[in-house]
Amino acid sequence: MIQYIIVCPLVFLAGFVDAIAGGGGLISLPAFIFAGIPVHLAIGTNKMSASMGTAISTYRYAKNGYIKLKIAACSVVCALIGSALGATISLKIDDHYFKILMIVILPVIAFYVLRKRDFEENKCEETSINYKTYIICMLSAFFIGIYDGFYGPGTGTFLILLLTGVANLRLNTAAGTTKAINLSSNIAGLITFIINGKVYLILGLVAGLFSIAGNYMGSGYFTKSGAKIARPVIIIVLTVFFIKILFEVL
Repeated sequence: MIQYIIVCPLVFLAGFVDAIAGGGGLISLPAFIFAGIPVHLAIGTNKMSASMGTAISTYRYAKNGYIKLKIAACSVVCALIGSALGATISLKIDDHYFKILMIVILPVIAFYVLRKRDFEENKCEETSINYKTYIICMLSAFFIGIYDGFYGPGTGTFLILLLTGVANLRLNTAAGTTKAINLSSNIAGLITFIINGKVYLILGLVAGLFSIAGNYMGSGYFTKSGAKIARPVIIIVLTVFFIKILFEVL
């Protein structure tokens, strides 16, 4: 019961933040680890709850016309392959070494979260979508998919930065495409973890309901002020998580 009390409210918050700005995994994954769940099981269970929540926000973005089907479909295929590969690599790493690796990864993620501009400043004019746009989106989906399957937190933020800054997609289009990619990479990673017995199904399903609620509310609050809320929450949780992992390793 203590695990549910710790995990569920934070997963709701993670879903809300993720639907607005990406990076919800920086809240939800630490929640599972705070609750005493081993790293690989935490990642797998987090994939389940995240998949359920992301499905809702993806639907809402698609309903609002933010997802261009052709470019999203190509990117999804690449994300599925990348995420399955990343999850397979993740399962081969021992918990202790995984925590050491997180000590290196977390400051890098924090740097990008701190440095990223507000979404309103990222509203560039969308150039015509051509083969270069497809290639950039597909490569982004594949490599970020590997990262998502391997670890995950910050995936949505990284994707939005790449799709707006490199592929030159408008914010709305980038956000919708990001959700489609993130959903597919979550599902591919989840299947890999389930096959290897690294998911607490009941906790994942219950947490998934909270993730659905958070994502539903967050996707309806996709505004500039929402993005401003997301950043401080992510930074606070990331700092606490880093201190905890560092203490455990030392």
